[in-house]
Amino acid sequence: MMTNYNYFIGIFIFMLVITIGIISLFLTFNKRKNQLLQEKLEERLAAQKRQHKSELNALRSQLNPHFVHNSLNAIQYYIQRNEVEISEHYLTKFSKLMRLFFDYSRKKQITLEEEISFLNKYLEIEKMRFEEKLNYKITIDPELDTDNTVIPTMLLQPMVENSVNHGIFHKPEPGFIEISFEKDSTKNGYNLHIIDDGIGLKKSKELHAQHKTTTKAHSSEVIKERISILNDSKEWHISYDIVDRSQKSSTTGTAICMTFKNLAEQ
Repeated sequence: MMTNYNYFIGIFIFMLVITIGIISLFLTFNKRKNQLLQEKLEERLAAQKRQHKSELNALRSQLNPHFVHNSLNAIQYYIQRNEVEISEHYLTKFSKLMRLFFDYSRKKQITLEEEISFLNKYLEIEKMRFEEKLNYKITIDPELDTDNTVIPTMLLQPMVENSVNHGIFHKPEPGFIEISFEKDSTKNGYNLHIIDDGIGLKKSKELHAQHKTTTKAHSSEVIKERISILNDSKEWHISYDIVDRSQKSSTTGTAICMTFKNLAEQ
């Protein structure tokens, strides 16, 4: 009788130990799972915060206050000269650009057709301000479906603005900017080139160092950060290279070469 009693006691203790072990393992596993979920959530929140901050900086760097100020001054100049038709034309183009700017800034991405239209409108206004000092050309590969190909918003215009204000503006002679969009051999890929014949990166940096100007440096950092975040999102793969043309030839100016690959549409 005692033997059976001891046997049942042993079984009970064994089952109790097993039960406690299972509960302990469950609690440990559950705790670890919650820790991992919390860490993942914090990482996701940090990534979102970084992205939102970058988008805000990109928004600030696009159509910077100098452009708005210069455009309004130019409109006022034509009004004071009683050139009503030119001032109305300038104001119409400027208001359309601002409307597009606020519309596109709320979107994550836009079509290439929309981006090209926006760049055209921006350069038209700069052309009115610089007159014959600024000339430009936008070329599009006929094989590139601009209506159904997308591009991240708030990315290209600051680059073009850098070419205008830090390349062409400081050049004594008239300057030229060429923007080209080319179809890539890979699926959902395309290339972009922004080439100007301005004073070039080296001279631009020297000039801004003398005047202790940080606007261009800030804009370039915002662009780099924006591209880094887009690549981290796993939705895009964007390569970015900027060179002083004088380093490779006798031609002055700056060349920006970018490759876009939309990973979300693969």
